[in-house]
Amino acid sequence: MRPQSLSIHSSGLTKQEWQKLKNLYNPKKIQNFLNTIPFNFEEGGETHHSVRYALKSGKAHCFEGALIAAVALWIQGRKPLILDLVTARPDLDHVVTLFQEDGRWGAISKTNHPVLRYRDPVYRSVRELVMSYFHEYFLENGQKTLRSFSKPFDLSRIGTTWITSRENLADLAHTLDQSPHVRILSAKQVRNLRKAEEIEIKAGDRVEYKR
Repeated sequence: MRPQSLSIHSSGLTKQEWQKLKNLYNPKKIQNFLNTIPFNFEEGGETHHSVRYALKSGKAHCFEGALIAAVALWIQGRKPLILDLVTARPDLDHVVTLFQEDGRWGAISKTNHPVLRYRDPVYRSVRELVMSYFHEYFLENGQKTLRSFSKPFDLSRIGTTWITSRENLADLAHTLDQSPHVRILSAKQVRNLRKAEEIEIKAGDRVEYKR
């Protein structure tokens, strides 16, 4: 049974804001919409914008894009689930939005690179979906960095203030960071990893939006 859809009243969004997201009536449309939003390079300082203020600013990074996608899914009557992909430093973590169709998992993703993007709902488990990102997640020196992932984080359990808040949602990002995570590699497996090849590194250098 699907959860209750997010109503316009419960969301706190204006009719125009809510309708814009309601029109994104499947994951493919949500992903296409996110791809039209320029990437947020946080040139004025670190941001964790709410859905309202990400839409107003006209730009988003992965965390902000994940929140937008989660609300659009919630309006459809799907759970607003996000997932934290955690890396070895100095690489950056990534956040995606999860969805299910016919018992299979997929992911919506806001990224500026040709990797770590949308995943079709063909994966039998969240772990299987996460591992589809493993070989694409590497630094400029070829070091593969994906180390763990969060269990699906249900945003409906923390209310709706994150949808329209004027505040920086750094606390929400911290809560996601501190939520239960699953390691995907042993210490031995980390030591035995082979670096990405030069041609893969060059392919990963492309970007969708320039600074």
